[in-house]
Amino acid sequence: MKKTYKIDVDCANCAAKMEDAAKKTPGVSDCTVNFMTLKMIVTFEEGADVPSVMENVARNCKRVEDDCEIFL
Repeated sequence: MKKTYKIDVDCANCAAKMEDAAKKTPGVSDCTVNFMTLKMIVTFEEGADVPSVMENVARNCKRVEDDCEIFL
């Protein structure tokens, strides 16, 4: 399953950090963050609990870039 989320991030480097953090989150098979469109596209593993996984993605992204936001 693939879902798109609106994000708020200040720079392209921060967006890259968010992408890396999301990719390392259990339940995520792939993630792409586009700084220009301020969107995050997340591909979830089969059978993943999407709301729970996205809470973990948001927490992991906050660890690497504390002023980022993912609108769930």
